[in-house]
Amino acid sequence: MADITGPISTLAGHRHDLPEGTMCDSHPDRPAVARVQGETDSMGSELNDLCQECINEERTGREEMRTGQCEWCRNPATDLRDRRDTDEGMCGRVYRVCGACVKKDNERLEAELREMEDDY
Repeated sequence: MADITGPISTLAGHRHDLPEGTMCDSHPDRPAVARVQGETDSMGSELNDLCQECINEERTGREEMRTGQCEWCRNPATDLRDRRDTDEGMCGRVYRVCGACVKKDNERLEAELREMEDDY
């Protein structure tokens, strides 16, 4: 597993370039076919080098993670996704947020942008 230290603005699940000849982190006898960003916080992120079997397992795990409690509204949800609070910056904490909160946040950001455009 490769580590990136320092600020990174992409979220867990993002695909990165895979250096030629890289082997799977879990199965060192198999070639990796993807480098997928894992745990990500303000200190950096983990990059996981995965073979096809591991990619299939990772996808299944991501689908299961979509169900739970939204960290913003605290309601149960089946459409959770990673989201940063833009007020905390592009390298701030990553939250598990429901679709309704994402929509509400996007609408708030669009309204702020319209206000700024009106000032000019």
